[in-house]
Amino acid sequence: MTATLGEPVEGPHAWARSWLPADDDPVRPLMTLATLGLDGWPAARTVLLSSVSDVGLRFHTDARSAKVAELAADPRVSLVIAFPERAQQLVVQGDAVPESAAESLAAFGRRSAYLRQLAWVNDPEHARLPPADRQRAWATAVAQTPDGPLEPPTSWRGYEVVPHRYVFWEGGPDAASRRTEYVRADGGWSVDHLPG
Repeated sequence: MTATLGEPVEGPHAWARSWLPADDDPVRPLMTLATLGLDGWPAARTVLLSSVSDVGLRFHTDARSAKVAELAADPRVSLVIAFPERAQQLVVQGDAVPESAAESLAAFGRRSAYLRQLAWVNDPEHARLPPADRQRAWATAVAQTPDGPLEPPTSWRGYEVVPHRYVFWEGGPDAASRRTEYVRADGGWSVDHLPG
């Protein structure tokens, strides 16, 4: 469903959900995940949006990644999801909370065979191989489990970003763009409109 310029009916999380695909849609949007690096510098990378719950937005990663160490030190994150074809952008700030083992297992099962394979194969040792060796290792893994592994590796981790701030940016050729900002306050949400 494509949202139109205007106010959400059921609050910012419902508005955000109306911009995002359903969880059973195999085409998952990419989002930029920003954390605070252990060296004090901001760190950003692109991850897949796994799903949207009633509480927040979920993503998955490898426990050996830098982002997991960064989240252990400081769970505050920012997410940016751009929809250039619709002249929309969603920014979410909140805390990344580890999801339960059952939720992680279910999320792994919803991944494509390629992404399940990637979770098993793409470790630091594999990344350091020359291209030809990486191709051979990948071909071997696919030959062993052509439909992809069914169980996640022990390094599979899931997080849910529980928002405390949403910013909805909307543009268009017939009016100036603007940002609608929601900030959690006293059990509810304050709202403001900002220039684009």
